[in-house]
Amino acid sequence: MNRIRRKALNDIKDQIEMLRCTLEQLAEEEEEYRDNMPENLQSSERYEKADEACDSLNSALDSLDEAVEHIDEACA
Repeated sequence: MNRIRRKALNDIKDQIEMLRCTLEQLAEEEEEYRDNMPENLQSSERYEKADEACDSLNSALDSLDEAVEHIDEACA
């Protein structure tokens, strides 16, 4: 891989890492929201949706981590 493409990939990786930080903050906020729901709502549809959102956000974080790993492999 030449220097120009490696630089472009590193720029993309930096952007992904910045987006990952933002996504991680949102995931933490959603988990806090879910975890602080009163007990009477913990079997509600609202809780289920928050729980599903947490799972989806964590899956998205995993995917971003995997993308960064693939970029690193491509640049090696």
